[in-house]
Amino acid sequence: MPKDYYKTLGIDKSASAEEVKAAFRRLALEHHPDKGGSAEKFKEANEAYQVLSDAGKRAQYDRFGSVPEGASGFGGQGGFNGQGFGGQGFNINMDDLGDIFGGFGDLFGAGNSARERSQTGRDIQIDAKIDFHDAVFGTDFSAEIMKANRCSHCSGTGGEPGAKQDDCKTCHGSGRVTQSRNTMFGVFQTTGTCPDCRGAGKKYERGCAVCHGTGAVRERQAIKVRIPAGVDDGNTIRVAGSGEAGERGAGAGDLYVKVRVKDDPKFDRHGDDVCSEVNIPFADAALGVTAPVETVDGNVELKIPAGTQPGTVIKLKGRGVPHLRNDGRGDQLVTVNIEVPKKLSKKQKQLLEELRDVA
Repeated sequence: MPKDYYKTLGIDKSASAEEVKAAFRRLALEHHPDKGGSAEKFKEANEAYQVLSDAGKRAQYDRFGSVPEGASGFGGQGGFNGQGFGGQGFNINMDDLGDIFGGFGDLFGAGNSARERSQTGRDIQIDAKIDFHDAVFGTDFSAEIMKANRCSHCSGTGGEPGAKQDDCKTCHGSGRVTQSRNTMFGVFQTTGTCPDCRGAGKKYERGCAVCHGTGAVRERQAIKVRIPAGVDDGNTIRVAGSGEAGERGAGAGDLYVKVRVKDDPKFDRHGDDVCSEVNIPFADAALGVTAPVETVDGNVELKIPAGTQPGTVIKLKGRGVPHLRNDGRGDQLVTVNIEVPKKLSKKQKQLLEELRDVA
């Protein structure tokens, strides 16, 4: 009876490539023998993955219910060869699977494959603590950070200037190596990036005397990052290519600046609106008044109409925070607080009593 690879992985026929990989990862972890799993089920999951992860094999399987012998990754060049478990073993391209084996990749001698492939420099994240007004109008943030920069002596190549380049003796110039390990599953073969030349296929006869062949040196560097107007607390700014330099001329990582905005004693922020308060005597609230109000742009005169009640919110249009992704600004929302005097003169009491009598 034809094998149902979709059922084996526990997925639908419409599953995406990422869903196929995720299902295999889950089963591989579940059936790892060191965790009490079944080697046979691991083998079945791998067979299903070898077919469904390949677009051509999957199309043929979907149409005919099978694939040609060996194409599923078992026997011959397809993948299972060597000995163990009925004369079979594993042959998996670790570059295709990435870190799918997670923490137990080292069991098969493949734990470093992702690191070997990745030559791009490390990303860096720093915090930028700025004032409220700087978040509203933007500012330049400066700092000093320690990071790996491209070696100036060898221009990032990793080789001593003038040194000759030859084919890597480990991979014979291919940039890739295949390793076979005897495991509890049988012979497990992994193909990955050459650890000596990092996939370049060539090596210098003399490594750089400054960076010792890495192409990068760690040093303290001053940076300046433009914080845009309207940025909010917790926003992250990405500065492409300003992270750590990659090894042997590879591209640099990115710098991520996480913005932290200090609290302001006069203003709060809700989205792109600025919130503040103004205190006025109860007589002004009853009669109406024009009161000075502080905004992020400076003081303005706020017209408070007669009969204003405590807690009334008056909008100052366009006095808020600039929008990050389009033109315009938010508003300033001013809450009116009514001040009631705690002590009254005799004259004030008399006037209030007269007012109460006629109210």
